[in-house]
Formats: sequence, C-alpha cells, structure tokens
Amino acid sequence: MKPVLLSLLTLASLLVSTPQFAGTAAEAVMVSDGYTRAVPPGQPNSASFMLLSNSSATPHALVAAASSVSKVTELHTHTMAEGMMQMRRVEQIEIPANGTTRLQPGGLHLMLIGLTQQLKPGDEVALTLSFEDGSELKTTLPVRMLQMQMMQPGQGGMMHGKMMH
Repeated sequence: MKPVLLSLLTLASLLVSTPQFAGTAAEAVMVSDGYTRAVPPGQPNSASFMLLSNSSATPHALVAAASSVSKVTELHTHTMAEGMMQMRRVEQIEIPANGTTRLQPGGLHLMLIGLTQQLKPGDEVALTLSFEDGSELKTTLPVRMLQMQMMQPGQGGMMHGKMMH
C-alpha cells in the first residue's frame, strides 16, 4: 500500500507544479493606467503606454502586440546614445513575478507604426498583447493629448509628453 500511496502523492505533486495549473500569462497580467497618444492629422505613428501588473509567482514577458489602428505594432524602448535619446525595438518586455512594469514616455512603450486612422482625444484603441506562453490579452485604451515640453538644459533633445518620446 505504501508504494501506491507514494506514487499517487508524487504524481499529484507533479501535476500541481506543471504550467497548465499555474494559469496563463494573460490571466496573470493586468493592464491599468493605459492610454494612447493623440496625434495631429497626417502623423504616421503614435505610442501606447500602460502599467502591466503580474499577480503570479512566475515572471512573464510581453513578446508582441497588435492593433487595428496601425499597420505594425512594435515593442520599443528609449536609450541614450551620444547624448541623444533614440528609440529602439526590443524583443520582449519583462514583467517580474508579483511585480509591475510601466510602459511610459521616455521608456518602454508600444509603438503604433503606419496609423490607419487619425487618433483624436476621446477615441479608443483596441490592443492585443501577446505573451511568452502564447496567451493573449485584449485591452482598450483611451486616446489622450500629451503636451510637448522642452527638456531642461543638459538633458539633450526635446521631450514629448512628460518624458522623451
């Protein structure tokens, strides 16, 4: 009887620890405080920003995004190179276990390239976020106008919104 009980307990512990019982990234990640930048007529690109919160004990990664308002949606960040802020595409955006990652002007963000419509304040943008485990999360963000600001001396370049973008 003991070997059978031991085998059942071992099997049960293996089943509970496998990923299918841990839930998907899309179930663990919540989007809050999100918005998409309004752009003037003729502007071909915009960006979306948000707070990604991971409620699981497993780290997750955003690996792709899509939206019907743009031909291409890419994961981007800003880096400082030779005194200038430059945007760079990134392969993924990490969301730590039981933690948050903020997508914001001047940092990580979703770049909407080749807009298929004008984005005006009050509009909404539907996004599909894709994670490392193949799961997807659909969200809708409001479109907001961000005011241009000049950077302080010594910061190099021009700010869009609250930070570089």
